[in-house]
Amino acid sequence: MARRFAPKNRNFYRMSVVLPLLAAMLTSTGCNIYGRPQLATKQQVMLDAQCPPEPGRVPAKELAKVTLPAYVIEPPDILLIDALRVVPKPPFKIQSFDALQVIVEGTLLEQPINGLYVVEPGGMLDLGPSYGKVMVGNLSLEEAQDAVFKHLKRVLKEPQVSLTLAQAAGQQQIAGEHLVAPDGTINLGTYGSVFVTGLTLEEAKVAIEKHLAQFLDAPLVSVDVFAYNSKVYYVVTEGAGFGDNIARFPVTGNETVLDAISQINGLSRLSSKDIWIARPAPSGVGCDQVLPVDIEAIMKGGSTATNYQLLPGDRVFIAQDQWIAFDSIIGKVTAPFERIFGFSLLGTSLVQQINRFPYGFNPNVGFCWVAREVYGVHNPQWLLFRAWLLTDAPSWLRNAYGAYGPEVAAWIHDKPVVKAALKGLMDQVVGQYDVVATVSSQR
Repeated sequence: MARRFAPKNRNFYRMSVVLPLLAAMLTSTGCNIYGRPQLATKQQVMLDAQCPPEPGRVPAKELAKVTLPAYVIEPPDILLIDALRVVPKPPFKIQSFDALQVIVEGTLLEQPINGLYVVEPGGMLDLGPSYGKVMVGNLSLEEAQDAVFKHLKRVLKEPQVSLTLAQAAGQQQIAGEHLVAPDGTINLGTYGSVFVTGLTLEEAKVAIEKHLAQFLDAPLVSVDVFAYNSKVYYVVTEGAGFGDNIARFPVTGNETVLDAISQINGLSRLSSKDIWIARPAPSGVGCDQVLPVDIEAIMKGGSTATNYQLLPGDRVFIAQDQWIAFDSIIGKVTAPFERIFGFSLLGTSLVQQINRFPYGFNPNVGFCWVAREVYGVHNPQWLLFRAWLLTDAPSWLRNAYGAYGPEVAAWIHDKPVVKAALKGLMDQVVGQYDVVATVSSQR
């Protein structure tokens, strides 16, 4: 007979499993693991933040923010460039898609020529249905004005023509949004590429104008940042065993810790109130900074002492809830055993359910005495009736069949009329299975 554990022994066994896991978890959350700030250091930082010994050394925070240095362009920023002055160098030749300002005096009544006209592909200038088209491609402005005058002389008596350049086609390639490519350049279309990575906006403006001066006469552009994609901060949420999450947000110069937490819709049930900022130092210069955050004081009391201003590259780390993490560890350890024991219990339950029926599921003996007598031992249709009786038949019929089946089978053995009547009823049940009876194997 199997020996049972006493309750005292079972409790000792459970504690022997749980206590080592608890000790391992407490050890893994020590002061020096994964850069977690020590408790004494955290308390000192909180005190210094509220009563700083040297105000100049305190990091910027809410109500005491600093202005970030001049923005330095990096991939994948998007620049917004506006072409203020785009005049080709002389001698200028009219090209397709150039916009010309054409003003003509002495035109036909109600058919004036006064406005912007775009040069079509191929160099034709369309002056309207009454005047037709004139070729101006690859002509200077003076030559184009003479060509328009000669063309209109065919229709008008004394036309007076004024033709000027309103907008060069190249301006459409300069103005607009420009993505800083991985190689640090922006593409200006037919004017080529300009390297802008590592430059401020003013320096980029000078570099673009210097490059365009190769093609244009005293170009003038304005440069601004359309999308701040290269300067970001990160919010790292520890997942308590369910996987850590990292969110990336752009830095615009005014974000604080509270802003960062609002970006992720607050703290989840997996998170604790243990939060700090990990601020990287320049490569090889100084040490990384860890700034503990008193989030409860910030949210409940409106404290600004640790609501630090975020800088590019900051990591706002939100630690996990240790009890939920401990529960997750216990679940990972016990889950394989629960699965194994679950299969065992399922198998045991199935065997017990099968054994509730007389003779189990042995198709050769037991429980279906009447159907075997009616159909004959070698006709498999009695097995179909038996399957219906064990699964879908009313409970009262199943109980009565099990109690009186052997006696009824013996009584109808020599009564073919009764067998035929019973077979008709059983055929209605067997017919539901829509199975064609086949000759069964010899018993």
